Amino acid sequence: MDQMTLVRDRSDALYEPVSRLMTREDWERNFADDIRAILRLKRERNAVILAHNYQTPEIFHCISDIRGDSLALAREAQNLDQQVIVMAGVHFMAETAKLMNPQKTVLIPDSMAGCSLAESITATNVRAFKAAYPGVPVVTYVNSSVAVKAETDICCTSGNAKKVVESLGVPRVIMIPDEFLAKNIQNETGIEMLTWPGHCEVHERFTPLEIRQYRRMHPGVVVLAHPECPPEVVAEADYAGSTAGMMEFVAVKQPQKVLLVTECSMSDNLAALNPAVEFVRPCNLCPHMKRITLASIRRALETMEEEVTIPDELFAPARRAVERMLAV
Repeated sequence: MDQMTLVRDRSDALYEPVSRLMTREDWERNFADDIRAILRLKRERNAVILAHNYQTPEIFHCISDIRGDSLALAREAQNLDQQVIVMAGVHFMAETAKLMNPQKTVLIPDSMAGCSLAESITATNVRAFKAAYPGVPVVTYVNSSVAVKAETDICCTSGNAKKVVESLGVPRVIMIPDEFLAKNIQNETGIEMLTWPGHCEVHERFTPLEIRQYRRMHPGVVVLAHPECPPEVVAEADYAGSTAGMMEFVAVKQPQKVLLVTECSMSDNLAALNPAVEFVRPCNLCPHMKRITLASIRRALETMEEEVTIPDELFAPARRAVERMLAV
């Protein structure tokens, strides 16, 4: 059997996880050629693809090697053997992978794949905040630039924010840049949060009224909300947690019908993994995540662009903040 046949057979087998989401004809016409090329290029480049849970199903299920939320990807980035890392996510995730792998090549398929939270705050803002509240520890959400991380005592993700904050043993914390995540953690812990007015452009659009309307339309629906949502939205949910937490909840509980109050592609990806669960889809797309496509990943592996670099003066303090998070 020749090499091309092996690649074709493998890519054909990868259709099965997305077979509930698209026809075989659509998969072959729109995705199969890029998937086959990417599988070949991964071997040739000694590359690994990390995919966030918000990636579209053809990326998430068909070509990624490691899948997860920001915390899982940060942890896995410490243990990679491949020389080339392709981040199917947004720019700050690629920076985190580079922090954990300074000697490896980290590629972001589209450097314009940003984040409204990361763009809401600068290192200058953080220094001013610290000057106004001397001695108060700074906890920074990983949805931030490497320059902001370098001004930080410790990072967190939505999956471990509560644990990180409580580990500090203090009554007051500067928690940036996500105002809603900080307020939700304050409600959980009772620890005072000094917040920055940064918001996720996907999660800030959800409203309590919207959740109540879905409950009326879908009696018995189980509502899972991301903690980047406003606190009043989280209060309407049956469970609030990171994307990994949502995935575990659905896998273990197997609710008959579930509403995911988060980015659209999560429902698609979970539907493929949980055929017995009906997903109600309140669709708010992340325009930044959707800049990552099969075509851009293929191009990144063909051209070895765009490579992520980190200024020398930022590397050590930013990495330290991430390592402290991972040690909690």
